[in-house]
Amino acid sequence: MNKERHDINHDHELEPVAESSTTKAEEAGKPPYLIEEARSARARCKTCRKKIAKQTLRLGILIVGPFGPGYLWHHLKCAAGRLPERVQEAYEQEAWRWATPIPKVPSLESLMKLKAQAEERRATRKFPPYAERAPSGRSSCKHCGQTIEKGTWRIVLGREVEFGSQVRTTPINVLPAHVKEVLQEPDCTSTSGDLAATIEKNSGLTSADFTAVLTAIGSLD
Repeated sequence: MNKERHDINHDHELEPVAESSTTKAEEAGKPPYLIEEARSARARCKTCRKKIAKQTLRLGILIVGPFGPGYLWHHLKCAAGRLPERVQEAYEQEAWRWATPIPKVPSLESLMKLKAQAEERRATRKFPPYAERAPSGRSSCKHCGQTIEKGTWRIVLGREVEFGSQVRTTPINVLPAHVKEVLQEPDCTSTSGDLAATIEKNSGLTSADFTAVLTAIGSLD
């Protein structure tokens, strides 16, 4: 079976809803947007793929599916970061007035700040392999399980993970001393041949830090 490859770091926008579908849904008596507190924790956000907790603000975008009109749900904050035009339209229509009870919603200005922050994160996002100092002591080495202490070097490599019929690349944290072993694992997408050059390109390190990282990794032969 052919497996479609996706990088887990890549962005996935909601495909635009055809105007005819939206019109049909509106004719069925549903507003094109709905902002409400989630009634349960069953729905999953179409932006971040995580479940929307009960009573969390969510944005519904109306579509016509195989079983009739319905909403695709997003965390309101996720939608602000990824679908700002939809959020603006929903606010222009005061989409919360259709909810029961009517929720207290944040200002559009505060949500648009989330959009700017999301764009900044995407612009500065790093892709494996790269090296960085651990920002906290919460991560651990995927090879040995040892905690990576705050401020110490960690190497972020790529690993293939299957999701149904897809194969995605997900980042894993590795202590420098175990990079050689992890590179030899069959599901590792990083290679020893160009590791140094790629780390230098992707990490934004000073010359001194780059040298320190290579020293910590040691020989890959």
